Formats: sequence, structure tokens, C-alpha cells
Amino acid sequence: MPTGASSKRKYTYVWVSTIILVFGIFAVYEITKRLKEGTVVEDDRLTGASSINDLSFILANGQKRKVPPFSFLDQDSLLISNEDYLGKVYVVEFFFTTCPTICPIMTKNLVELQNTFTEFENFGVASFTINPRYDTPTVLKKYTERYGITDPDWHLMTGDQGEIYKLAQEGFYIVASEVEDAPGGFEHSGMFALVDKNGYIRSRYDENGNPLIYYRGTITEKQGVNSEGEPQQITMLKEDIKKLLLEK
Repeated sequence: MPTGASSKRKYTYVWVSTIILVFGIFAVYEITKRLKEGTVVEDDRLTGASSINDLSFILANGQKRKVPPFSFLDQDSLLISNEDYLGKVYVVEFFFTTCPTICPIMTKNLVELQNTFTEFENFGVASFTINPRYDTPTVLKKYTERYGITDPDWHLMTGDQGEIYKLAQEGFYIVASEVEDAPGGFEHSGMFALVDKNGYIRSRYDENGNPLIYYRGTITEKQGVNSEGEPQQITMLKEDIKKLLLEK
């Protein structure tokens, strides 16, 4: 026959087991609920975001990466700076008008974005030429007419080549250089950067939970994938632009 002490221990074990079971059921319910709602919290130490549905901030040395100051002439010979884009969501690219390879596709994709967000006055594009010696405001103006660039907040900018390259390489960590044997004499990235209303570089997460950082601009939605099997990212860029436009 069990003693009083052993009976007490028995009831204690039963009580503890019941508590564990109840909390276990509750935990499973909460996790399932969050998975369905897409609100499972991610580790935000690297990105500054709190949810997988949020667009991440890109960090450098523990600080949110912000577009550095710049000031260049656009296709209308107007002096445009980073401050002109404050309060706007915008896409950044580096290109040149005589590019024989990826630039025409990139421009067509940006025109697609322009036409998608015509109703939003706070959407824009910042295009920086990496061949400013040739790409004068007059040349850039003709380029806008050729491709149907009509958004008043899409500025194609030219200026000091060293400053433009510094902006690309140090501001965005995007390749931009003059290479004699490269197609057209210049080498640059085919990626787009997305900037929020406060001037911070933003992106969604990839399938591994890491910030995408940049969006592939060299494949159209219609094309779907390129010859290397890489998928287009214009659709997701549209989705993320809309998120930032609606962000307060």
C-alpha cells in the first residue's frame, strides 16, 4: 500500500504531466496559427525586420544601409539629388545608352514598372549612366523618347564618372566599371535596388530566409526564365514596391 508521501508524489507527477500536455497543445495551436497567417517571427539581427512578410533592411556594420548623398544632372538638365526622392519609393539601376546587351531589357522592365504604378505619384526610378562622357542630358532625353519613359519622377542622370562609380560600388555595392574588352566598353550589374520612402535600401527574403538584397532586372515577366534557368524577379519587385508604397 502506498504511503502518504508516495501518493503525493504520484499526484504531483500527474499534475505536472497534465500541465505539460495542455501547454503542448496550446503551443502546437499557436505555431499552426502563425504558419497559416504568415506571422512566424524571423531572427531580425541581420536584417532589422520582424516578420518573414516584412521587407528587410540591408545592414552594413550593424547600420541600416541608406542611399548616400548624390547630385547629378538629369535628361532635362535639372540638378537631381537623393533628397528629391525622399517620400518616394524608387528603383535604382546603373546603365548606359549604347549598351548592346542587358540594358535594353532592363529599361523595358523599368518601363513595365512605370506603367504599373502610374497612379502612384510617390513612385520613381533613378537611372545612373556609367558612360557619362557620351550620355549627356541631350542623349538621355532621346533615350527616354525611344523607350517611352514618361514618369516625371524617373530621372536618367549623368555627371562625374568617378562619383557615379563611387555611388555604385560604395553606395549600392553594385558593379560598374569601364572595361575595354567588355560589350560596349563597360561592365555593370543587371540588378535593381529598391529604396523606401526614407532612403533605405530594402528587399524581401529569399527561400532560405536571407535578404534578397537586389532584384534581377535582365529577365522579363513574359520570358519567365533565362537560358541558365534563373527566374524573372520583376513580379516580386512589383509586389514589394506596392508594399513600400502602402507602408506608413
